[in-house]
Amino acid sequence: MIALWPFVTWVLWRQLDAGRALIWTILAGYLALPPLTALDLPLIPDLDKVSIPNLMALFCAVYLARDRISFLPNGILGKILILIYILSPFATVLTNNDPLIFEQATIQGMRLYDSVAAVANQAIALLPFFLARRYLGTPEGMRAILVALIFAGLVYSVPMVIESQLSPQLNVWIYGFFQHDFFQTIRQGGYRPVVFLPHGLWVAFFALMCMLAATILFRTAAPEARPKAVMVLGYLFAMVLVSKSAGPLVYAFGAAPLILFASARVQIAVAVGLATIVMIYPLLRGAHLVPLDDIMAIANGLSPERAASLQFRIDNEELLLTRGQDRPWFGWGGYGRSFMHDPVSGEIVNIADGAWIIVLGIYGWIGYLAEFGLTALPLFLLGREVLLQDKASLSPYVTGLALILAANMVDLLPNATHIPFTWLISGALLGEVERLTRLRKAKAVNAWQQKRHAPAPKRTVI
Repeated sequence: MIALWPFVTWVLWRQLDAGRALIWTILAGYLALPPLTALDLPLIPDLDKVSIPNLMALFCAVYLARDRISFLPNGILGKILILIYILSPFATVLTNNDPLIFEQATIQGMRLYDSVAAVANQAIALLPFFLARRYLGTPEGMRAILVALIFAGLVYSVPMVIESQLSPQLNVWIYGFFQHDFFQTIRQGGYRPVVFLPHGLWVAFFALMCMLAATILFRTAAPEARPKAVMVLGYLFAMVLVSKSAGPLVYAFGAAPLILFASARVQIAVAVGLATIVMIYPLLRGAHLVPLDDIMAIANGLSPERAASLQFRIDNEELLLTRGQDRPWFGWGGYGRSFMHDPVSGEIVNIADGAWIIVLGIYGWIGYLAEFGLTALPLFLLGREVLLQDKASLSPYVTGLALILAANMVDLLPNATHIPFTWLISGALLGEVERLTRLRKAKAVNAWQQKRHAPAPKRTVI
């Protein structure tokens, strides 16, 4: 399937316009290609379900669409964040060339080759961001993303329902292996679907994205189309329930009412607020300002089993935060160096679930601010435009997609769900906010020119 995907991508770009071809190249590859599998060729990054669709999308944009892709946004902050995100692995390698030595084992230091591979992987990861900024940065592009999510959710619901009843077996039947711990799929007297994603949590958050996309289109649907829209919305909400994950269900009850009833200004304000909390979350945790005891009390009231799992995550994060304080700026690098180890065997003795602690441990504060800052950048810029422009200029597709991105950022605290489609949504929103900025500046210039060339008022002499 991995080797076949370039041909699938070629057909998509020959049959569809560039925007929709980009969406389906990234989204279908993420949903259908095998997880944890890669073609390991010498001297180039691993070719897997992330890199193959990303690289083929760039190739088709350049070769088939004959387009020139800009890899730097208009604003200086975006340029800085992109350069830091791509180049910071060099600093991580240079500050981690020392091996970790234990009584019975040694973990190697980072090598120059590691920095080259990391830089290549970072650049490949950003390709959906660059391409979406080019092809999807309009309200029409936002709507195309939402329609694709709904359609993909309806199609993916079939294997989800099958696995919820029969247990997650599709990856075994089709690709020959199970991608995670089977015990974690057993939930509430049934099973949590996994399909072809790394974990059931990824399926649950994908179901949430599809359900929120249906909510956005329900709000914007014409009266005669609303009966069909509400049926689709109800069905996709059922898929969130089928996923058997508490987090996406909480996000759904929080985001859906905002999408249905809140104004554009309120939706963007909430999205910016959530992104801000995520950005400063490591500082809040380090300063013990996150009310962990209150959160645990609420979790215990809902489910003691889930509360125990949450406590386990929190305990591991505290250990990893302590470990990260030894190399705060550029992190510990790869090879499991950012984890705690047994002093004798050198084996890793804890785990990391949330993207925030993973990135912070590997690349330090510099890498964290670059990755999370670049993801959140369109939300902050949209917040600026809301303050400077008439709120009616923001499409409900744009504000709704901003809430989906904000929910994805919140989910990066407990889970590592920073997927290629996250970058695609962020890039599309950046393209839209740059378009809005150009319109605002053009209106200001036109208003100034009209005022400058307006005839002087007549004077009456008595």
